[in-house]
Amino acid sequence: MTTNTSPSTVQVAHRPLILFACILAMFMSAIEATIVATAMPTIIGDLGGFSLLGWVFSVYLLAQAITIPIYGRLADLYGRKPLFFFGATLFLLGSILCGFSSNMYWLIAFRLLQGLGAGAIMPIATTVIADIYSATERPKVMGYLSSVWGVSAILGPLLGAFIVQHTSWALVFWVNLPIGLLAMYFLGRYLPDLKQGRKHALDLAGTAWLTIFVAALLLSLLQAEMLGGWIIPLLALALVALRLLIRQERRTPEPLFPLALWQNRVIVAGNIGGVVIGAAMMGISAFLPTFIQGVKGGTPLEAGTTLALMSIGWPLASMLSGRLMLLTSYRTTALLGALLLAAGGFILLLLQPSGGLLWGRVAAFIIGVGMGLCNTTFLVSVQNAAHYSIRGIATACTVFTRMVGSAIGTAILGATLNINLHLRLPQTVDPVQQLMEPEVRNTMRPEALADLIGHVAASMHWVFLVSALISLFALGAAMLIPARHRPQGEGEEIKQA
Repeated sequence: MTTNTSPSTVQVAHRPLILFACILAMFMSAIEATIVATAMPTIIGDLGGFSLLGWVFSVYLLAQAITIPIYGRLADLYGRKPLFFFGATLFLLGSILCGFSSNMYWLIAFRLLQGLGAGAIMPIATTVIADIYSATERPKVMGYLSSVWGVSAILGPLLGAFIVQHTSWALVFWVNLPIGLLAMYFLGRYLPDLKQGRKHALDLAGTAWLTIFVAALLLSLLQAEMLGGWIIPLLALALVALRLLIRQERRTPEPLFPLALWQNRVIVAGNIGGVVIGAAMMGISAFLPTFIQGVKGGTPLEAGTTLALMSIGWPLASMLSGRLMLLTSYRTTALLGALLLAAGGFILLLLQPSGGLLWGRVAAFIIGVGMGLCNTTFLVSVQNAAHYSIRGIATACTVFTRMVGSAIGTAILGATLNINLHLRLPQTVDPVQQLMEPEVRNTMRPEALADLIGHVAASMHWVFLVSALISLFALGAAMLIPARHRPQGEGEEIKQA
């Protein structure tokens, strides 16, 4: 079926099968990070090139982040289906080639191809769900979609470990094939082809400036230690590209980022919330396992099970958020999530080198609940506020800002830890690494070990404090949403300016 009408006015058949296909696509994208990370030690043992390890992940994230808003806008201009199929095909092709990599350079090149396709999967799958479900149905359905992240966070490491222990590491990449092909089959068969009724032109100049801005910014944040003094010119290049992007968007007749995105408080709040959520999440994702294994001397299993509680809390809260939004409002639900997010961050300060993991596990679960409430609420509110003609780019922006927030959070929290370690242990080389390596840790004198643990623990507490303070900005983002706004129907949409 091909029509020029918005899906909100068209009865779409086989919605459960379309939803199932989008869940498969999201699962394929979500599990990619955890399953590859688990398999990387084995891959490095086979291919070598340990010094290039960071680029295996950085090049994927860079390509994905750059293309997310581009795919989102193209999906508005030319339809969801063709853009999803193009991106998914690139992703699966990159997955196949990754499994055939003969060295780390080829693996990085194929991961780049994977990332160029991955930028389409998450935002377009989420947009498709918004297209086929009404404003009052979206909160519940998006809760189901968010549960994919919790499942993948738990299943990914287990599946990755099983594959590398019993089969070839290439299957870590090839496992995407049946999942992706099944998702493409269902979407190809059952998703209506809904297109705009006039010709469009992609803002190529804006796309170029966006690419330069995101690449320069994320490179400077993700590769800060390696780049050294080159960070300053890279950040300067990012600022110049951002300024030129804004100027281009103001004067082009069909901008990459339509003006309507910045004229609605709900959409602005969702984008600010995305940055905050992404930044605050790194406080627990990146540094809580380090505290458990390095400071407390715990096992990887203890760190993994503690972090898994965040992955359990997130989908549970996402499904609950749908009812809360309908009963109260977007603002109330987001405020509750932001308060829990901050509370969990402050509870992490109760973790001590001696003692159990109770506070860490309580904090992980509370932060997961806060993430689930905030993320789903900001996403649903943005989609319900955006007209069909800009829903793709509006959805992509919420995904994009969360990724940028994660990079910013990693840089800020990493700098917080490094500054504290330098002030407390100026003569000690890489104290965290010393605690993380059992053979080095076991050779230390008890008093020297206790002193090192104390200083690293105090430095990590500053990381948790900064993470909790960052999460407080989510309260401000929630307060930007008008007080009584909640899912009521398509009448709350705004049209493209």
